[in-house]
Amino acid sequence: MKIMEQELLRLQNEARQQLELLAKDDTLSMAQQQLEDFRIRYLGRKGLFGTIMRELGTVSADERPRLGQLANTVKSEIEKLFAEKQAELCGNAGEKKGRGGIDISLPGRYPERGRLHPVTQIMNEVCSIFESLGFSVAEGPDVEHDHYNFEALNIPAHHPARDMHDTFYVSESILLRTHTSPMQARIMESQQPPLRVIAPGKVYRCDSDITHTPMFHQVEGFLVDTQVSFADLKGILTVFTQKMFDKELALRFRPSFFPFTEPSAEVDIACVICGGKGCRVCKQTGWLEILGAGMIDPEVFKMVGYDPEIYSGFAFGLGIERIAMLKYGINDIRLYYENDLRFLSQF
Repeated sequence: MKIMEQELLRLQNEARQQLELLAKDDTLSMAQQQLEDFRIRYLGRKGLFGTIMRELGTVSADERPRLGQLANTVKSEIEKLFAEKQAELCGNAGEKKGRGGIDISLPGRYPERGRLHPVTQIMNEVCSIFESLGFSVAEGPDVEHDHYNFEALNIPAHHPARDMHDTFYVSESILLRTHTSPMQARIMESQQPPLRVIAPGKVYRCDSDITHTPMFHQVEGFLVDTQVSFADLKGILTVFTQKMFDKELALRFRPSFFPFTEPSAEVDIACVICGGKGCRVCKQTGWLEILGAGMIDPEVFKMVGYDPEIYSGFAFGLGIERIAMLKYGINDIRLYYENDLRFLSQF
């Protein structure tokens, strides 16, 4: 469509000329008004650019991708010119104001330094520790297919283990992932052993109290090779906990159940508060649960085309908020999301 292409290019040139004509000697308020008028005229919902874009649906299917790409380029160029002009005019107005009545020789106010969120700090530290142990980092989609979140992990439809996940469903087969374990199936489906991977990311469940939130962070880790044993899993997790908490901590493996590992275990560490002697935090047991782990179920290997007679492996999953609460002594998970600077500035 030659006409639409010409209209887009004409609009781009016209917008550039209009921005060049905006006066540099106006007051800040006048400059801002001129810029707002420009924005409404060219970039507003009912502006010139919007009018042309509404006609895009009338062009042929063959021409639509090319014209759509041109339209995006033109819009980006106009927005860039607008932002540059806005910075220029506001800078000139601020400079004149400084010359008029403010002593610009006075020392400025130092802005507060930002810090990484404690969850981000722990996530980075966890990834760094496992990378030092030879694991690579992989990321996947938050919106996941039922096949990868459940079925490929040995959790078929109507399996009672699905009740453990309190899932947010988008449709019958699409959901917000309830754990980062789908990356285990995705990676094994596309790559051959040996594999040593961790998958950090956000996960979602219908749960909310002082120790649970609807969105939280997990790290899934797995290793697949020949002759991998439970002893290898214990060794990796022992090194991880020692590096994470900067001290030697006893580990306890309690038998548990996960559909995609067999045997499965809940992993506890000696309480980091009392050193295993018993306190309020560990409910006088001397132990704190930090993650779940186990040997990858042969059924999972069959799902991705691995021969369980040749390959074996282990998997583990840990909650980042949980690790941060233990390391920093945080007693309410909701503090992470209230954006209270008095809390965040401590990390």
